[in-house]
Amino acid sequence: MEKFNKGMDRTIRRKLIEAERLPSNIEQWYEHTTNLDRYWRKSRRKEERLRERQEQGVSLSKQQ
Repeated sequence: MEKFNKGMDRTIRRKLIEAERLPSNIEQWYEHTTNLDRYWRKSRRKEERLRERQEQGVSLSKQQ
């Protein structure tokens, strides 16, 4: 369990610890962590796409 926690992203680990109900066994930890990681990665991709669009908008407006 300690290795599992050490390899985990700090943000995800914090969200797990702050959860209303802590997982009670390793399978639940894996499941909950996997879900949090999936949501975190999806959120990061959305942020990157937004940033790219904003940068492209700035570039286009400078060219005009």
